[in-house]
Amino acid sequence: MSSTASNQTGFSAYQRFKRYRRRYVKKFGKNLIRGLADFLGQQSLVGDVPVYNIEDFPHVRPLEEHWEEIRDELKGILKHREAVPTFQAVSPDQMKISKGDNWRTFILFGFGNKLERNCRQAPKTAALLENVPNLQTAWFSILGPRYHIPAHRGVTKGILRCHLGLVIPKDAENCKIRIDDEYVVWREGQAFVFDDTYQHEVWNDTDDERVVLLFDFNRPMRFWGRVVNASFVALMKLTAYYQEPKKNMKDFEDRFEAATKRADANLEKLSD
Repeated sequence: MSSTASNQTGFSAYQRFKRYRRRYVKKFGKNLIRGLADFLGQQSLVGDVPVYNIEDFPHVRPLEEHWEEIRDELKGILKHREAVPTFQAVSPDQMKISKGDNWRTFILFGFGNKLERNCRQAPKTAALLENVPNLQTAWFSILGPRYHIPAHRGVTKGILRCHLGLVIPKDAENCKIRIDDEYVVWREGQAFVFDDTYQHEVWNDTDDERVVLLFDFNRPMRFWGRVVNASFVALMKLTAYYQEPKKNMKDFEDRFEAATKRADANLEKLSD
């Protein structure tokens, strides 16, 4: 056998091993998540329901109060929409729910880490988010017209998710999210908090784009709930579920910065 054929065979075997390992880790992770869900729900200090009373989370109020400033920063980012990556480009695990270029994500914080250059594109937003206790992730979630995100579940009950409406279609009633058996319609300047481990799906049955500021933070829990969740998150960070998006986030941060610099340079040339 030639060295080239041998290398191809070895590479192919390695790829098969990686796919097998990934499937095994995902299956193990799902079983672990199911086993932890009841425990973490019992450890919750805010109950275990699909959608929460926003008054239980005072740290959300400042973002609502400054939503127009956040929206203004978002508009600057949307000028370079094509440089904003799709969800599945950042996280290949999302390919089942994110297709084509219908769902784009501009990430500000990922897995507890601040993306410094992206945050410089939205400094007021980043400053407000830094005051959210135990912030995990935050991004502008940009959903195209006539797109449906199929039913899916989040990873851990140790984290809660907030949506703040920024750009909402005029026909708002046809742009909504179902969380378990509750339906929520987005409104500009209004936020809601939910548990994304409940099955949820999204419809944008309008001709307009929908954009929300989406961010995750640790669920308020008793001591052992916090310990178990921290251990689970640390374990998850060792897997491809975390490692691939981490690398991709940096790559897309580089690309977006390059795109804005090119645009600025072109504007300078036009003004000469």
